[in-house]
Amino acid sequence: MELWNAITSLSPPASKFYDEMFEGTQVRGHYEKVQAILSRLSIDERAARQRQMNRRLLEEGITFTLSQPGQSEALERTIPFDLVPRIIPGAEWEKIERGVSQRVRALNAFLKDVYHEQHIFQDGLIPRRMVLGNRYFRGEMMRLSVPGGAYVTASGIDLIRDEKGDYFVLEDNLRSPSGFSYIFKGRSIMTHDFPELYFSHAVRGIDRTLDAFRSSLRAMAQTDKSDPVIALLTPGSFNSAYFEHAFLAQQMGIELVEGRDLVCEDHKIYIRSSRRKRRVDVLYRRIDDDFLDPLAFRPDSMLGVAGLMNAYRFGNIAIANAPGTGVADDKAIYTFVPDMIRYYLNETPILSNVPTYLMSRPEEREYVLQRLDEMVVKETSLSGGYGMLIGPSSTEGERAAFAQKIMADPDNYIAQPTIKLSTAPVCMDGRLVSRHIDLRVFALMNGNQVHVLPGGLTRVAMKEGSLVVNSSQGGGCKDTWVLA
Repeated sequence: MELWNAITSLSPPASKFYDEMFEGTQVRGHYEKVQAILSRLSIDERAARQRQMNRRLLEEGITFTLSQPGQSEALERTIPFDLVPRIIPGAEWEKIERGVSQRVRALNAFLKDVYHEQHIFQDGLIPRRMVLGNRYFRGEMMRLSVPGGAYVTASGIDLIRDEKGDYFVLEDNLRSPSGFSYIFKGRSIMTHDFPELYFSHAVRGIDRTLDAFRSSLRAMAQTDKSDPVIALLTPGSFNSAYFEHAFLAQQMGIELVEGRDLVCEDHKIYIRSSRRKRRVDVLYRRIDDDFLDPLAFRPDSMLGVAGLMNAYRFGNIAIANAPGTGVADDKAIYTFVPDMIRYYLNETPILSNVPTYLMSRPEEREYVLQRLDEMVVKETSLSGGYGMLIGPSSTEGERAAFAQKIMADPDNYIAQPTIKLSTAPVCMDGRLVSRHIDLRVFALMNGNQVHVLPGGLTRVAMKEGSLVVNSSQGGGCKDTWVLA
């Protein structure tokens, strides 16, 4: 749906979705300067500005590896970056910030409880089998002391808005959430290539976040050294998010290592060197639990470090995020997070969940199976837009196949009503068109303190009508501004 056939015609067609820039036919107050500046540019000028931004992404190597169905080789490409920012007023952001901080604190408390006293099972709030039988639950973490009590050092909480403009949490990402680098590069591009737009607004800065990130990692070090050694463990340059790994290591001044660069001796982890070995105090890992240590998890892993978990048990290294955190971002466990907030924090949830049906409950399963054409069905352990059925755009055959999967393994699926995601204008060939968006908000935990990055990453479904915003599925992104 095209918003503007020409920039001089600024009245958008009526929409059944909440639009970030327009309320009816009127431009929202916090977007008036955006409208004024864009209206001074011709279609060709906007198209040229957009091409310039995309060239910069390519020149700086800001790429993502995209796997396409039916293709044997993955494609490396830039993530589409849109020149129209997403703007969030300060008062609106304040609620988001408090809600995300509250949620992360509750999830961290849940992980500590699950791997120690397990009070939440004893009090009957969550079925024990749902956690202990979860593929991400790690028995190796039972009774193991985590430095600073921080299981979730870095998290990404995905938010959406419904047709009324209300925010809902769509899912929690607690293992190794990606997208940090695109926020900083997006801001750099906007200030460099569209300064007249950026500097016309009082936007909250994001530079302090990298310092907060490094401080959170440094606080985990179990050493008296004034300058502990912090390393980022990457699977290597073939990984889809390798650019982000290299970017974060460089910007935070920490070591970028692969498993082959590390060695375990006397239950301590060292960086191999031709001169002298350096002991690692904190490891920020960007690989999954399964591949961390071939002696503890998958014996065929070539990505991890043999002996890492023993070093961790002896307290000789800290790992962020802690192994086993994935049990808390499972899509079935997600349904219990509001209860966790009440249980652990004795607080009322600030942000609500999307209504969710557990296929393990017979009555909810029956309800969903009769309405598959209205539902989004997800595999509980998958992310990135994989393993999903989007009912309204599915075929009868696809729904029948998913119904069989649900009946065969109901514990592996949840369902949610199709939410009318909010929309925002994006620039395509100089013309502004409407696309669906979400918002990934990043939070960093340091002890009991949570730092929420102002703005986060707005992800865009670049295909008309699509609700899938994930970069792994071809989605793009926008710079997100929180007004000071």
